[in-house]
Amino acid sequence: MSGKIIAYKGFDKDFACRGFQYKVGETYKQKGSAEVCVSGFHGCENPFDIWSHYGPFESRFGQVILAGKIDKDSNNTKIAATKLTVVAELSLRELLGAAVDWLMAPGDNPTIGDNARINDSYAAHIYSCGNGVRIVSSGDKAEICSGGYNAKIGSIGDDAYIGSSGDEAHIGSSGDSAQIGSCNDAARIGSKGYAARICSSGYNAHIGSSGDEARISTSGQAVQIRSTGKATQIGSSGNAAQISSRNSGVRIGSSGHDAQIGSSGHDAQISSSGDDAKINSSGHHARISSSGYHALMISQGAKAVIVSAGTGAYAMGKVGTWISLAEFDFDNNCIGFATGCIGKNGLKPDTFYKAKNGKLVEVVLAVEVKKP
Repeated sequence: MSGKIIAYKGFDKDFACRGFQYKVGETYKQKGSAEVCVSGFHGCENPFDIWSHYGPFESRFGQVILAGKIDKDSNNTKIAATKLTVVAELSLRELLGAAVDWLMAPGDNPTIGDNARINDSYAAHIYSCGNGVRIVSSGDKAEICSGGYNAKIGSIGDDAYIGSSGDEAHIGSSGDSAQIGSCNDAARIGSKGYAARICSSGYNAHIGSSGDEARISTSGQAVQIRSTGKATQIGSSGNAAQISSRNSGVRIGSSGHDAQIGSSGHDAQISSSGDDAKINSSGHHARISSSGYHALMISQGAKAVIVSAGTGAYAMGKVGTWISLAEFDFDNNCIGFATGCIGKNGLKPDTFYKAKNGKLVEVVLAVEVKKP
């Protein structure tokens, strides 16, 4: 097979794929034939399929043109080709928009009217650009897209692809391996299945996940994320995020200012790079780090590690918790770290400390400490 196909490709943080370096505007060629997962340059027609190979948090994305000799996967939209041109790098929001456009291409069940009611089963292709629609799918491998406001979308089958670009969408999925994307404001997204991948780029999103191994990514402001599944990965880059997790092995990353992060599961890994973060963990063996200004970090579980590289940080822990806080001079230059273990050398549990003169110094803060 030959021709030209517009597709989408994932890359690592250096804009490389499997050790091969790419650059926007460049064209790459390979001699011989192309075979999916064996040889050639790869991409996906459906942007959601990229997340099976490159997750939404740690990756970069691009629009590409695949040409020359082409081979297509029979199970999804993955393509291998002997020629690839990188057209543009896409932000996460732009990738979600492309996914919505792809899903809204003519399919089995189109509707453009407001207040439509759509029901379908296995491998359904459903799209709507009307407001107030109600979409329900009970079969596996559904592809559902809505571009109107106030959409209500429900899916109970596995491997669903759900995309929404309208405000105030309500999306619910109970099947495993769902991939859900929303690129507008005030979305309400709930998932109960395992291995869900949820992405939102709008403001004021509310996201809840109760299945294990979920991956949740948001870039809008004032989002609220709640997770009760194990081994969940949560990433947020908007300001004023509120993130809560209640199971073990969770990884939480936040780069926005004024984040509020709570975790009650064991072995949590929590990282924040925004200013004025408030982090509270009650599980054992937590790893908490912050690089923003004025972080407030609390561990109520055993054997935690708390590290801050930002100015004006405060930390509290139980006996056995190690704390290391950077200290800065008046010119904001780092002059060292104050490090200690709670329960040793006079360091007390349930007490806030800051770095001063190379030591952890007790400080009284008007903060009510609660279980997260």
